Amino acid sequence: DTESKPTFRVGELSDGPHVLQLSTGERAWVFQLHDPECRAVAADLLARQGIAKAGFGLGDDRKRIMHKLGVDIVDMLELNTVFRERGYRKDMGVKGAVAVMFGKRFIKSKKAATSNWANKALSEAQLVYAANDAYAAFRVWQALKL
Repeated sequence: DTESKPTFRVGELSDGPHVLQLSTGERAWVFQLHDPECRAVAADLLARQGIAKAGFGLGDDRKRIMHKLGVDIVDMLELNTVFRERGYRKDMGVKGAVAVMFGKRFIKSKKAATSNWANKALSEAQLVYAANDAYAAFRVWQALKL
């Protein structure tokens, strides 16, 4: 998943994504893409074969990542496609998928979601939000037994 600094003015364009988050069952990583080392590691992971990258709404993320990092994401799985193949008509999103798969409510902070992801130092709330978002998508992917 990615996060970008929100735009609030008509015609204002985002230069995001500013943050990329990935997760396994044991750990989540939050890459701040203004940092050259983070950019290099993130680009390598996204372009590497054999590492599954699964999430929701990845079409826009893919385009923005290609533009920002100059790499195409390999082994990417849009989880909404899996849900559609299983008979769900609407796009899920991570909140809906958590509800369907686990019968739980996944609460996402609106304040963190609309915060400035371009900040050089992210707040603890931003880090928790980003890590939880990636981890929840991982858990859904795992539960789908893909």
